[in-house]
Amino acid sequence: MQQPGLHGRHRDKNGEISRKHGNTLVSTLRKIYGPSFAPGAQPGEKLSEVLVEMDEPSLTKLVHDHVRGELEGKIVIA
Repeated sequence: MQQPGLHGRHRDKNGEISRKHGNTLVSTLRKIYGPSFAPGAQPGEKLSEVLVEMDEPSLTKLVHDHVRGELEGKIVIA
């Protein structure tokens, strides 16, 4: 399933994002990406719970940082 803006990448390629960062809370990701990240998700929800329903702009930011190898470092700092 391809999403617009993902440049042909799968939403969760091989489950990597969910496996590596699935326990990360939405509240942590909002510290990184701003309050509009994953609208509709509760701050206490885990990424693995909201990943399949995430909006395209939030997902694009997440995938971009994951592919560049920057996501883990940003999570640690947040």
